Amino acid sequence: MNWNGNAVSDFMPHFWDGLLVTLQVLVLGSLISFVLGLVWALLMRLPSRWVTWPVGAVTEFVRNTPLLVQLFFLFYVLPEWGLTFSPLTTGVFAIGLHYSTYTMQVYRAGIEAVPAGQWEAATALNLPLARTWTAVILPQAIRRVVPALGNYVISMLKDTPLLMAITVLEMLGEARLFSQANFQFTEPLTVIGIAFIVVSYLASLLLRALERRLVH
Repeated sequence: MNWNGNAVSDFMPHFWDGLLVTLQVLVLGSLISFVLGLVWALLMRLPSRWVTWPVGAVTEFVRNTPLLVQLFFLFYVLPEWGLTFSPLTTGVFAIGLHYSTYTMQVYRAGIEAVPAGQWEAATALNLPLARTWTAVILPQAIRRVVPALGNYVISMLKDTPLLMAITVLEMLGEARLFSQANFQFTEPLTVIGIAFIVVSYLASLLLRALERRLVH
């Protein structure tokens, strides 16, 4: 096997385009999954079964359905119902929705781990319910679950190549097009493999720094 440095040089402009798309999907998808997962977790704590049952059914369905199937459904089926979005928008929403059902369970575990005395203290101080959640419960719960949330960020990064199936040109999509056009497969695939390792490592460092900041 001969390594072609020229192929790497030719691929790099495409690589940067793909990396930008990958990072956009990762950041926006993470934000959606974190926010929506917290919404699911809070809704599941409501006393009304008219809320908890539909939320539980939807999240279980999404969590137990492959992400690739969800991508195809959102991209190819929804337009038949008059709902059309760009491939990138569809991919970001699909990843965010899919992983929100996992982050929901992380939030639930964090909330349940808050000592009962914290709830009792908030009640004794006559704090409003909204204040109890925002000032007492959620800060403690989120601090406990940052490492688990970080693991899902890495998982989302590794799932971004699935978006190639709906024509999103992230890193693997760019590498595939370049390889097919130039009959050079080793170099672009090696470059994106290294890029995934580097991005994963940098993301883990940022999450560890955030965890230390929250703990202290």
